[in-house]
Amino acid sequence: MFVRSILALSLSCILTGTAFAASTTEQPLNPTKVVTTPVEDPIDPLAIDSSAVSSAEAQISQQEQQELDQAANTLQNLEKTESKTADIASAPTAPTTPAAATTTPSNPNAPKASWTLDGLNNAQWYENIGKGQFPVYARAHVMLNNAHASPGAIDGTSGMNTLKAVASFQQINGLKPTGELTQETWDALVAKQGNKPAYIEYTITDADLKGPYAASIPHDYALQAKMKGLYYTRVTEMLGEKFHMDEDFLKKLNPKATFKKAGEKIIVTNIRNELPENIHLIVAHKGAKQLYLFNAQNQMVGSFPATIGSSDTPSPTGTYKVTGVAPNPWYSYSPSNFIQGKNLKPLSLPPGPNAPVGNIWIGLSKKSFGIHGTPNPSAISKTASHGCIRLTNWDANDLGKKVKSGVTVKFLE
Repeated sequence: MFVRSILALSLSCILTGTAFAASTTEQPLNPTKVVTTPVEDPIDPLAIDSSAVSSAEAQISQQEQQELDQAANTLQNLEKTESKTADIASAPTAPTTPAAATTTPSNPNAPKASWTLDGLNNAQWYENIGKGQFPVYARAHVMLNNAHASPGAIDGTSGMNTLKAVASFQQINGLKPTGELTQETWDALVAKQGNKPAYIEYTITDADLKGPYAASIPHDYALQAKMKGLYYTRVTEMLGEKFHMDEDFLKKLNPKATFKKAGEKIIVTNIRNELPENIHLIVAHKGAKQLYLFNAQNQMVGSFPATIGSSDTPSPTGTYKVTGVAPNPWYSYSPSNFIQGKNLKPLSLPPGPNAPVGNIWIGLSKKSFGIHGTPNPSAISKTASHGCIRLTNWDANDLGKKVKSGVTVKFLE
């Protein structure tokens, strides 16, 4: 009941008769020596003649439209029958030891599970899981990620990104897209995952500790422009992105870890770093705050939670084309687009995962708009952007490796 309520609440602004549809990559850790074309903000990232890429209005196929309509109708029905006031539980305080981290689900008959490696990998579905942070969600997040229905930053918590990922997985795999983590959905996830454990033990290396790292990332763009690179600022930030994890969740799974010693063993996710081939259509759904991927056979093959524009700087409407991909772009700030702090002159910011557009830019035939990463992955689909499509760095990198120039990108309200 809670799961369906949250899904209805989170996607209540989906267009009638259109909308909805259904990921991730380990990002490069060394952006120092990459030389790329500077990009303008909100961005003209590549010196590409976009006139060579047709911007004519592309049509969604009948099958793609049916996929979108089915999901939209499901969500509208949920909205009519479920409460719109359901809230999202905050994560519980981290225990002092992993062994002490047992779940306290609302269902007293639910199986107990721990935040240990075995507990995470053996977590099982049960009725009425409820809201909160439980091993069953933690395992589900990894399986959803590996099935190309990204939950964003993996944190083991019920929430809007989790439920949208469940609905996308159901849509991709021919299940009724309710967004509810049912027994049928769980069994399908487990079957897709196969014998691959959801969590593994990882040994911290000298390279992990070496970086490069920045002491801090100042908020002021003028100060950022003076830096060699907008690197990670700490090992846990880097490892969180490497394993698609919320940084606080990584720490909670490893309460005794110092993250300062080579050879130290920690629990991390066992995630994929690739997308299906042949991405033919990208649907950027503003209301759902989701990016949906279709292949040339009109089959939905993936989804990402996304931040798409804001009321002050809305994303465009209509249909465009991908014009190119720029890994580790320099970011050219222009006060003519928006003013950051007291910066009234153009600035060139160096590349890195903590750059304003993360460490990748996917340009569109609409000048100054594109798909890019972010320095704040856990805030994806929960905040606003300057009109572009913002993903986690790993999701953006994953997409950037497979998307080709000329791929259609359609914006839906």
